[in-house]
Amino acid sequence: MAESLVTERTKLKRIPDRGTHERETIYKILDEGFICHVGFVVDGQPFVIPTGYGRIDDHVYIHGSAASRMLRNLQKGIDVCVTVTLLDGLVLARSAFHHSMNYRSVVVLGKATLVEDPEEKLTALRAISENIVRGRWDDVREPNAQELKATSVLKLPIQEASAKIRTGGPKDEEEDYSLSVWAGVLPFRLTPGVPEVDPKMSVEAAVPAYIKNYSRTPRS
Repeated sequence: MAESLVTERTKLKRIPDRGTHERETIYKILDEGFICHVGFVVDGQPFVIPTGYGRIDDHVYIHGSAASRMLRNLQKGIDVCVTVTLLDGLVLARSAFHHSMNYRSVVVLGKATLVEDPEEKLTALRAISENIVRGRWDDVREPNAQELKATSVLKLPIQEASAKIRTGGPKDEEEDYSLSVWAGVLPFRLTPGVPEVDPKMSVEAAVPAYIKNYSRTPRS
């Protein structure tokens, strides 16, 4: 039986029927997103920093410059809150009060630790790269020793986590359904544009299939 992700801190209090602690749901949302927001407090000052990430099993990995204030502080074992949100649509109601958004979100709480094992560090960097563009890592030059030294990787266990999801149309007051106001959902999808070649390309290289057919659907 999978370890429960429900703790006093992750128990859903506001509209709990939209929430879940199921690992499969949480993993699917994490695997479809590619920017997380990392919240932490240093000397009483809150910070929320956006960054790329990757997931391997029950850990979220983030990376950045070894000189990064965020990474230097997180590896000290302070509390961290990592959030990922996917916007699926704008919900347009008949009243201003009932406008909303369809979304899928995840909150992970815990303490991050520095990845020091060289093999795990490289595996984590590959996972972060593959979460952004699947297939890219095998095409490019891997980080050299100097680049690895300049990069820190932290991992956060997915032990305290929850997801919230809103779907469907607006929920208006009964008396407002007779108003002559358009109501419904404006769906949102992340759609890639046409690839733009680097003007400094000095060799012939075709656009890879993983770029031409880029998709943010969760990995299988």
